[in-house]
Formats: sequence, C-alpha cells, structure tokens
Amino acid sequence: MIIPSTDDDGRNDPLEEGPEFHAHYMHMALAEARQAAEEEEVPIGAVIVHGERVVARAHNQREQLRDPTAHAEMIAITQAAQSLNSWRLEGCVLYVTLEPCPMCAGAIVQARIPTVVYGASDPKAGAVESLYRLLSDPRLNHRCQVVPGVLRDACAEVLSRFFQQQRQLGKK
Repeated sequence: MIIPSTDDDGRNDPLEEGPEFHAHYMHMALAEARQAAEEEEVPIGAVIVHGERVVARAHNQREQLRDPTAHAEMIAITQAAQSLNSWRLEGCVLYVTLEPCPMCAGAIVQARIPTVVYGASDPKAGAVESLYRLLSDPRLNHRCQVVPGVLRDACAEVLSRFFQQQRQLGKK
C-alpha cells in the first residue's frame, strides 16, 4: 500500500494524490455544472476542499443573478471564505470543470489558494495555461500548483452539449 505524503500539518498533499482522489471531487464539480445547465447557465461547476472537507460548492449564476462576476469559482471562493472565516484560503484545493478565466485566476491568487485542479482547457479565455499563466506568474505575490485535465472529456462534454442545445434553440 502506498501512503501519500503529507504536508506540514499532517494533511495529504493534493499534488501527490492519485487520479481517483481528484476524480471524486471533480465529479462533485460536474454535478454543479449539470445543475447550472438545468438553470440555463453555462455549465461550469466548482468545489473547494479544505483537508478532506468540502467547504464550498457552486456553479455559474450569471444569468440568474444578472452579475457578470457570478462565475462558479467566484461564488465558491466567497462561500469558502465564509465557511473558514478567513479570506486566506490556505490549505484549500479548488476543483473546477473549466480552466479559470483571468478574473477567476486573479481571485484565486488573491485568496491564496495553493492548488487548482481543473477539467477542460479553455482556449478562448483560459488564464491558467491556455492564454495566460496567471497562477504561475513569478511577478505575482502568490503562485498555485495546478493539476490540469482531470475528467477532461466529461467536463468538455457537458459544455459541448449545452452549447449545441443553445444553438439549436437559436440562443448563444
């Protein structure tokens, strides 16, 4: 049996966890994305885990709230900060179904989230690896470890299906 390494406070290091560990939480984020699709929102879901406890779950709500900042990551970061009673989300892992945009990547840096795990890449707005590398930019005061491509196909499929349906309806 392989025992994962732990960080200084005895918790497992998320970067050394196996794919099943990350897939478990990404499935939760996918459930949030599916909920968004049911609400006719772009289906992106996010989950924030502290230790092994889920402290936030969210999905896009831009249409519902009429708020351009109501991305899944932004809502989850706010929830996690309230749950942990701190704006510093040290020791947290953010799971999100789509590579974060520049706004969300900026919020991730500001919240000091150490690890981001995402599913599908975003070639049009991705600010983690696709267009920009905000989470690893040495000029910023905080950098994140990134685990890309967890359940990539499932995450991409939710988005593709949603936009295909929207086009058939003459929307988006």
